[in-house]
Amino acid sequence: MPPFTVLHVCMGNICRSPMAERLLLLAVRERLGRLDVDPAGSDALVHSHSAGTGGWHAGEEMNPPAARQVTARGGDVAGFAARRLRSDLIDAADLVLTATADQQEYVVALRPDAAGRTFVLGEFGRLLGSLDRSTLPPAEPTPDAVHARGVALVAAVDALRQGASALATDDLDDPWGRGDQCFSRVADEIEETVQPLAAALLP
Repeated sequence: MPPFTVLHVCMGNICRSPMAERLLLLAVRERLGRLDVDPAGSDALVHSHSAGTGGWHAGEEMNPPAARQVTARGGDVAGFAARRLRSDLIDAADLVLTATADQQEYVVALRPDAAGRTFVLGEFGRLLGSLDRSTLPPAEPTPDAVHARGVALVAAVDALRQGASALATDDLDDPWGRGDQCFSRVADEIEETVQPLAAALLP
């Protein structure tokens, strides 16, 4: 059921997954703007949210260097609060994107039936680049159309995976405790996946 729901997962839910959550929202809103559709309607099309495998930071705001990356790129950090991953969040997601292969394994161990829609973020972006989008359902900026296209896209990317494991280079480095330059590089890597994802959903 709409909206197409993307769950981003990292360790503490204050650096990598919050940046991915908000940068995907930004990418979707930018796509809508190019289609002359009110970006305010993005939440009805794509629900992007996040959680951490650990609950140490539950209730905290985004880590300041992560928040700086989101706002510098035009995104919004208002209302964010870290939380621990729960099984029901996985169940409700059409796509789960993890920062690392270890976190992908954690998600699948919690919910084995989510294996086909759980990817390392870099892995998903890498495979998405070779997808034949002409095989996807028609694209329209409506909740039902975006959801149908998104679900089909995830299934097609899973088929491209053919059971192969993610590459070590698909992992996002943990920028926690490091400088703005590291956070900027990680945010760039996140955008390399979430921007093509938004473009595939809303071409």
